[in-house]
Amino acid sequence: MSLYIGLMSGTSLDGVDGVLVDFWAGAARAMAAAYVPFPDDLRAELLALQAASPNELEREALAANRLAQLYAQCVADILAPTEMKAADVRAVGVHGQTIRHRPELGFTRQTNNPALLAELCGIDVVADFRSRDIAAGGQGAPLVPAFHQALFAQQGKTRVLANIGGIANISILRGDNQATGFDTGPGNVLMDAWIAQHLGKAYDDDGAWAATGQAIQPLLDAMLQDPYFALPAPKSTGRDLFHMDWLQRHLAAHPAAPPQDVQATLLQLTAQSLADAITAHAPRTEAVYVCGGGAYNSVLMQAIGRRLGENVKVASTDALGVPPNRMEALAFAWLAFRFNERQAGNLPAVTGAKGERVLGALYPR
Repeated sequence: MSLYIGLMSGTSLDGVDGVLVDFWAGAARAMAAAYVPFPDDLRAELLALQAASPNELEREALAANRLAQLYAQCVADILAPTEMKAADVRAVGVHGQTIRHRPELGFTRQTNNPALLAELCGIDVVADFRSRDIAAGGQGAPLVPAFHQALFAQQGKTRVLANIGGIANISILRGDNQATGFDTGPGNVLMDAWIAQHLGKAYDDDGAWAATGQAIQPLLDAMLQDPYFALPAPKSTGRDLFHMDWLQRHLAAHPAAPPQDVQATLLQLTAQSLADAITAHAPRTEAVYVCGGGAYNSVLMQAIGRRLGENVKVASTDALGVPPNRMEALAFAWLAFRFNERQAGNLPAVTGAKGERVLGALYPR
């Protein structure tokens, strides 16, 4: 066996997803998984660190220590029901928590303490996957298309894997073994923030609140005019652009908009920006497979399907044998595996880097 653990805590700031994977003989067999939610105070602190604030350096370092402890707990929870021990795992691949992503300025920041994680779990840790790609002139994101291509490309057919977390991104897997991909725009980030403000909930379960509203077409049209959507690929984005201040600027023209109608509009913003990107860049797509939290929002999934039309299959990645909430953790296990093999983990056609690069930094146990 060739065992790796992948850990992912995404833009939605809900918690840590982890998966144990066997990469023996070129396959990727998921063997166990776990999820550890963020405590409310840590989630609030990580959200606050997305923007400039007092005493950032110390607060980020303390948050990184707490994250490492949660990552270690997730590793322990993954291994507990199995016969595997820490010594059986070759490495843990961990993304860290993105708090700033500014590739146009030459940096990205994923809060993490991989040295502490290696100490706590007694396993080699591979982290800091984005920096090498950015150093080579790339966006540092999205990184999952290389993994998607390796495992899910199908000869002669074009398919898209869409990850809808806080931010949405797509991997376009062409039938000629070529792949492209980029961030399409907001996924759940604005919907989550809006329902938290008005109903005190972390997310809109199955899109139920959005379903009670009506999309405000002038508001949707105005939001879709943001220059990001018209940028050519490669491109990536995050909370640095799509945040509540961005939304409030657009809402200034609609001061009396019912909150549920705004939620419905935000859902359509995610659906249309993603569908528009697929239509423009992968017009021959036969199927779209969705992972991330968005895959569990049936109202959003139906909206994407309507915009793509009846000739395009829209399904969750369950149809590919991978639960939607495990796909990204699986990808970071694969990136750790690629690091240990000293093989490239990026796709220059996706990130814009000067060439293929081995991604990550090693923190030995």
